[in-house]
Amino acid sequence: MRFLANENFPGDAVEALRLQGHDIRWIRADAPGSSDPHVLALAQAEERILLTFDTDFGELAFRSGLPATIGIVLFRFRMTSAQQVARVVAQAIASRSDWAGHFSVVEVDRVRMRLLPG
Repeated sequence: MRFLANENFPGDAVEALRLQGHDIRWIRADAPGSSDPHVLALAQAEERILLTFDTDFGELAFRSGLPATIGIVLFRFRMTSAQQVARVVAQAIASRSDWAGHFSVVEVDRVRMRLLPG
């Protein structure tokens, strides 16, 4: 899958997803300091699923009417260590293949998904 990791996404989690064979860009490396609308526009332009810990993307996604090829995965759990985050992220992403077209919230013990309006 093609992902865009937001600037707040841990590097260990980015690397764990790369090791799983995913095509992933990372805002912290490619465009640090980008605004949320710019990050969302980049995800749309490159048809990548956005991975983030930033809750602001939910409102932006529904307000902008993202196309169905795009998805947002919001991770909502305490980051106790980079290794734990990488493990939870890698397991969650590997558990599904239907991230596109959804606003998804990943918690340690569950995943909630809602169709995006576009």
